[in-house]
Amino acid sequence: MASALGCCSLKATHRGGTPKWRSPRAAVIPNFHLPMRSYEVKNRTNVDDIKSLRLITAIKTPYLPDGRFDLEAYDALVNMQIEDGVEGVIVGGTTGEGQLMSWDEHIMLIGHTVNCFGGSIKVIGNTGSNSTREAIHATEQGFAVGMHAALHINPYYGKTSLDGLISHFDSVLPMGPTIIYNVPSRTGQDIPQGVVQNIAKSPNFAGVKECVGNDRIEEYTRNGLVVWSGNDDQCHDSRWFHGATGVISVASNLVPGLMRELMFGGTNSSLNSKLLPLIDWLFQEPNPIGLNTALAQLGVVRPIFRLPYVPLPLAKRVEFVNIVKELGRENFVGEKDVQVLEDDDFILIGRY
Repeated sequence: MASALGCCSLKATHRGGTPKWRSPRAAVIPNFHLPMRSYEVKNRTNVDDIKSLRLITAIKTPYLPDGRFDLEAYDALVNMQIEDGVEGVIVGGTTGEGQLMSWDEHIMLIGHTVNCFGGSIKVIGNTGSNSTREAIHATEQGFAVGMHAALHINPYYGKTSLDGLISHFDSVLPMGPTIIYNVPSRTGQDIPQGVVQNIAKSPNFAGVKECVGNDRIEEYTRNGLVVWSGNDDQCHDSRWFHGATGVISVASNLVPGLMRELMFGGTNSSLNSKLLPLIDWLFQEPNPIGLNTALAQLGVVRPIFRLPYVPLPLAKRVEFVNIVKELGRENFVGEKDVQVLEDDDFILIGRY
């Protein structure tokens, strides 16, 4: 009888000897942070170590012909970032196509990056979601495999209220250092300053990746908040004229050394002007289409796209080769000659 009832309490009985069922205490979970989410276990990285990062690459995820991750190419690309002075990587962000990953793939790649490179570079896992439940679970797992910080976007598509935004971020901030990502062009909803100022009270709030522009960045930095520009074309002015700590960059996948110079070397309008044609080219179509095409033509990754992304058309691929020659092949990642790939060179994968 006891085995059939499992965890039910049988201590109280009626006079006739029939056990009186009582709700097990374990069924009531108090409202406290579970050990997996505690400050002691998860806040291993000091939030100030994240706040000080000036150049963070939103790293590309390469693929094999069957659609799995090409970890050999990925490792080589991350190594190139480290060698050229990048201080952190965003794993599984928009650029890394986290939106096309299962959560198993997502957490595996974060853990792999920590295991291989965590001693040399800060690993920031994109564990954000439009579902608070998923964001909590992914962030728990991300910190459990050792990521140094989390990147969190506001809930997209099924948008919520301002109070809902605060509650969403409050659900994940206790787990460890956190960067909030504001990109209304993708989410359809701006994160207002009032929301940021509210959640900035958390000791784990590292700062904001801001894509709205330099006026917004300056409003935050005047009030002592850490901000990274999310726009490569604005990051020079963000850093040197509007108080941004640095940039979370797509272009640094390609030219990490030049982007480091832009973020560390003081005002340099000449270098910024030289980089703008490359940056403009990268974003003629939604990111990461341009980056994927560029890295394939540099021979750094295989020319494989997970749909719905497809390569830039031939004329744009020719244009990229000319940009590389203008900037100098030695400033780009990889060692192979840049080439114009033909349409038939690309593999498009719909099931992965």
